[in-house]
Amino acid sequence: VMGNYHTYTFSDCPELTSYLSRCNSCRVESGLFMVYEKPNFMGHQMLVRRGEYPNNQHLMGMSMSDCIRSSRMIPMHRGSFRIRIYERENFGGQMHELIDDCDNMMERFRMSDCQSCKVMDGHWLMFEQPNFRGRMLYLRPGERRNLREIEMRYLTRISSIRRIMDSC
Repeated sequence: VMGNYHTYTFSDCPELTSYLSRCNSCRVESGLFMVYEKPNFMGHQMLVRRGEYPNNQHLMGMSMSDCIRSSRMIPMHRGSFRIRIYERENFGGQMHELIDDCDNMMERFRMSDCQSCKVMDGHWLMFEQPNFRGRMLYLRPGERRNLREIEMRYLTRISSIRRIMDSC
């Protein structure tokens, strides 16, 4: 349950302002959620888990707005994890298949960026910097032919990738 003491959501919510004029804080009572600075799951995003987040600027960083505009529930995944990452758009260039976390794509694969991917199993987070730091991008199962076109307008590159697990 994600709530700000007035409104609760149990699933995806593409536009929180339809319930609240502003969402400046939140409390997660159970589960994992991605919160976004813009409606329709756009803009900078942050993973939140059980806890209280009284100040969005502290949660999302000073470069983000002070308001959560949309949220997405991350379903619990108990099976295996598998993602194929590609150096170029439309599944071109180097391809690597991961079944576990990668803290530095350049060191592990000699791959400086990822521009498309296929998520076969599980839910993943891509990070702008090595060691799972910086801005992040949430990925559900499916194909992304061009990460730059849709999701990565807010990231400069992908440098590390982590599975979303309940201990995340």
